[in-house]
Amino acid sequence: TKDSTKINFLDTPGYDDFMGEVVSAMRVVEGAAIVVAAPTGVDVGTERGWNMSESARIPRIFVVNKMDRENASFSRTVSDIQASFGRQCIPFQVSLGDAQDFKGVVSIIDPPADIPAEVADEVAAARERLIEAAAESDEDLADRYLSGEELSPEEVISGVRTAVMAGELVPIIATSSYPEGIGINEFLDMTCSFLPSPVDGRAAEVATGEYQSDAGSPLAAFVFKTTADPFVGKLSVFRVYQGTIKSNSEVWNTNREQSERIGQLYLPKGKNQENVTEVTAGDIGAIGKLAATLTGDTLATRDGTVKFAEIKQPVGYFRLAVTPASKEDLDKMSMALGRIVEEDPTLQFTRDAGTSETLITGLGDAQIDVALEKIKRKFGADLRVKTPRVPYRETITKVTNSEYRHKKQSGGHGQFGHVLIRLEPQERDQGFAFDTEITGGRVPKEYIPSVEKGVTKALDEGALAGFPLVDLKAVLYDGSYHDVDSSGMSFEIASIQALKQGVGDANPVLLEPVVKLSVTVPDAYTGEVMSDINGKRGRILGLNPDDGVTLIEAEVPLAEVQRYAQDLRSVSQGRGTYSMEVDHYEQVPPALEPKVIEEAKRDKEAESV
Repeated sequence: TKDSTKINFLDTPGYDDFMGEVVSAMRVVEGAAIVVAAPTGVDVGTERGWNMSESARIPRIFVVNKMDRENASFSRTVSDIQASFGRQCIPFQVSLGDAQDFKGVVSIIDPPADIPAEVADEVAAARERLIEAAAESDEDLADRYLSGEELSPEEVISGVRTAVMAGELVPIIATSSYPEGIGINEFLDMTCSFLPSPVDGRAAEVATGEYQSDAGSPLAAFVFKTTADPFVGKLSVFRVYQGTIKSNSEVWNTNREQSERIGQLYLPKGKNQENVTEVTAGDIGAIGKLAATLTGDTLATRDGTVKFAEIKQPVGYFRLAVTPASKEDLDKMSMALGRIVEEDPTLQFTRDAGTSETLITGLGDAQIDVALEKIKRKFGADLRVKTPRVPYRETITKVTNSEYRHKKQSGGHGQFGHVLIRLEPQERDQGFAFDTEITGGRVPKEYIPSVEKGVTKALDEGALAGFPLVDLKAVLYDGSYHDVDSSGMSFEIASIQALKQGVGDANPVLLEPVVKLSVTVPDAYTGEVMSDINGKRGRILGLNPDDGVTLIEAEVPLAEVQRYAQDLRSVSQGRGTYSMEVDHYEQVPPALEPKVIEEAKRDKEAESV
């Protein structure tokens, strides 16, 4: 800036899938510049930026960019902003032309002596509105203004700054950042004049202790971002709130309760870093190769009392199954996924025990696409994704008796085990139970554990499509044995075959997981969202309207909401949010069973190739 003030800008995406980056940045900034494209005006990204900065209680500026583009209109965009967010949003500039005629801006707060004639009246009227708004922030200024006294430029600026810092005024300015950079210098000056510095900004969220914005006090720094690099390793980006952090020193990670060695410090500058020897209170820096430090950790002195609150990241529910493209990619997959999850805490990767798939979970498909591109570029691992398999289950619906005699003679000791097992359906979600009604030693006690073991093994693969069996009871009620040839293994084999045979005769059915789905949307989209849920075989459980938005509670089969992030974005124009978790299992409708069975068969064939 013209007075050599250093400003740290954290550029974050406006797209829903990357809200985690916005949340992290909001924790360490004093103000927000919400960029609005002049040709298109307010969109869902603008609304999210406004709501998040409102929740963070930080002042903001609207930057109407792309003023040189076709269909750009500053006055129309100002009206759009005011209609969406209130009359406290006030233009601090008048644009000289729009679209291809955009030549520059005229400041309202500090107008030049030679105001172009075509905008002189507009500047005067806008300045009067701005002075009136500034006066309202100070009782003394308000009294003098209402009595007709003229306020000095310094008093106007002071009143405006107070109002902006309190969130009572939100400046709107015009820019064309590329290629001419029109309005950028004015934006920088306005940032210095009206947004708070680290000294007078809001207090950081702390879990324990207190801090002062003083470079001479003991260190207290907060890591708000981590990037993964195959050559330099982890790069931890932090803000110093108190004290000074120096290269070639040691700090204490209060979250991990261990020491970290500080090597070279950097100041991030776009894609580059500038080597520095220290970073002081109020500034942002970066460190490479910290062993244990993660996003959300506090770096301090060992005897420091300050520990910053962890970042409350949005939870992702969009899942995809990940597979390596080759054997070489398989060797790199776990390491690469682990590193990318360190970089973006809204991503998680897990192993699904029900389907044996590796799953990556995030906020949406775009986020996962970007993560996979980074993995390939940074770590050389080519990973493929697909919709995860649904962890179906199988069960029985009627009582049946099953008998199996395992007999094998091959010289010497043979094999003999004979069991009669009754299979009974259980209530849903009751799981598996085993019991015995053997009397008179028909099956010796030492073989009964082998019978239970065999039955339990056989539960892994049902009769319809090979899904695990649940919610049934197996009762060993009779059998026989041979003094010489019987063994635990013989009874285990007999039990496996008896259960498999019996399940096929017990009217087996498929069960599917059903999720509890909670959707929050503006009232205008409630009908469309409900209709979409009904079309997914869902059941609406309740509606809770509150202040212009509605919480919709529903139950929906998991198979229908595997890609719900995209579906909700489409029906709510990006304005809806949701959460879901598996709640229980229900029987698959008979009409859908053949399709599920066929898909399971294809999956097995593909695995065997």
